[in-house]
Amino acid sequence: MVDYRNLPDDLLIRALAEQFKKDDRVKAPEWTEYLKAGIHRESAWTQSDWYQTRLASTLKKIGKFGPIGISRLSAYYGGRVDRGSQGYHPAKGSRFIVRHMLQTLETLGYVKKDKKGRYLTPKGISLLTKTSKEIIKEKSKESEIWAKLA
Repeated sequence: MVDYRNLPDDLLIRALAEQFKKDDRVKAPEWTEYLKAGIHRESAWTQSDWYQTRLASTLKKIGKFGPIGISRLSAYYGGRVDRGSQGYHPAKGSRFIVRHMLQTLETLGYVKKDKKGRYLTPKGISLLTKTSKEIIKEKSKESEIWAKLA
């Protein structure tokens, strides 16, 4: 059986983002073009599809580390603050963006809220496993290493 936790993150996130782009229910709000990732960033995103990519990344992180809360997810999306001549300082990512992503995933039915945090629903688990199966089928045609996973 294919486990989405064992796949490279970039392949799964890219494939999930493509599925979210095709989904009519997932639309980036207008205000997203003005947001920064957190206080550790100087400017807004330059990629046009950052919303779907972050949504896919959040779903993957919930599947890997769940149940998980907003604060811990924002720490994953944090970075280093440039403080001039002083040393770098760790900073959390935007909790507003994390909260919005979690609410979007809840409305899609992929994530559910609990006392301990957010976790994947059976619908979310099936989305991740189906996507990982598709990735392995595509990659198994290319090389023998991926064929062993299939």
